Amino acid sequence: MNPATRSPLMWVVHLSVLLIVALWTMPTAGLLISSLRDKDQLAVSGWWTALATSSRNDVARAPSADSQVERDGKFVISGNILDGRAGQVSAFGFSSREPAAFKAGETAELNDGEKLTVQADGSFEIVSDTRMEGSRGQRIFFTAAAPPRFTLDNYKEVLGAEGIGASFINSLTVAVPSTVIPILIAAFAAYALAWMPFPGRAILIAVVVGLLVVPLQMSLIPLLKLYNGVGAFFGVPAKTYMGIWLAHTGFGLPLAIYLLRNYMAGLPREIMESARVDGASDFDIFVKIVLPLSFPALASFAIFQFLWTWNDLLVAIVFLGTGQDQLVLTGRLVNLLGSRGGNWEILTASAFITIVVPLIVFFALQRYLVRGLLAGSVKGG
Repeated sequence: MNPATRSPLMWVVHLSVLLIVALWTMPTAGLLISSLRDKDQLAVSGWWTALATSSRNDVARAPSADSQVERDGKFVISGNILDGRAGQVSAFGFSSREPAAFKAGETAELNDGEKLTVQADGSFEIVSDTRMEGSRGQRIFFTAAAPPRFTLDNYKEVLGAEGIGASFINSLTVAVPSTVIPILIAAFAAYALAWMPFPGRAILIAVVVGLLVVPLQMSLIPLLKLYNGVGAFFGVPAKTYMGIWLAHTGFGLPLAIYLLRNYMAGLPREIMESARVDGASDFDIFVKIVLPLSFPALASFAIFQFLWTWNDLLVAIVFLGTGQDQLVLTGRLVNLLGSRGGNWEILTASAFITIVVPLIVFFALQRYLVRGLLAGSVKGG
């Protein structure tokens, strides 16, 4: 269509789509930028200021009187309040009530007659006519402007943490079977509910739809007790990969059956009838006709199920435990963060490390996602 002939409504639709896409991707872009910023700048300014010079108010403490030296009949304590960090001091003070009372390069007279001078590069001198005393150094308040600084230190800290590699393997061990198993079971069930007439089929479909609204948190503990009881009868340990595979399978089956059943019910009936005339059994029709045609729906559910199992922490803790050998990647990153929120700046880097594998899965299967979801809304036969 010629751009000149497009209606105003079409332009509104296009601009609205662009706005939604921008709003949807903005948090992810902000997360990526934050993960690459210096943690000191990240603590005082938002990601949208990453390319601008940031200003921060800070406080430093001068060395104690033991470090003073005598120079030209004066006693001097010197140092640098920036402590090796990049930046430029614009103002300073020696009182919390007036933290920016003096400009860089000026000299402030302290309460006991000592003189404090702070330069723009952060270097300072405290000069006194008499020998200074005291075990604690003078506090110096300052305002410093720092240029934008990007670093990979946050990623190095996360990737260098002990146990990250093992937890990555644990997450894959949980996510891959927990995605494949419910797809296999749901595919057979969906075909039966779509194309094999039998008594009670409508009731089973209603039950599946009803299970979609059952909260995971409500069924988690009863399911765990049931699994532990059955496992104790057969001598199976409580915390195993088999347990978490079965748990994720149970929680994922209702959506999988509902999605695949709606898709399979919309397949052309003529193909099925022609195959039956040629002597094909239900199993042959399912394997040779239905499964290949249902790949978009299978891929759509695989994306959702893999994202859910890969990012899961609650089910992994309940069914797999918190031991160092069983801890999944999300649990390891929580431990790395600390119970009191220390090292919070690594959260952004941790987030991007955890989404690498889901992004690969999504972009590999995303072309089937919309087709599979839209097909679920088609009324089947």
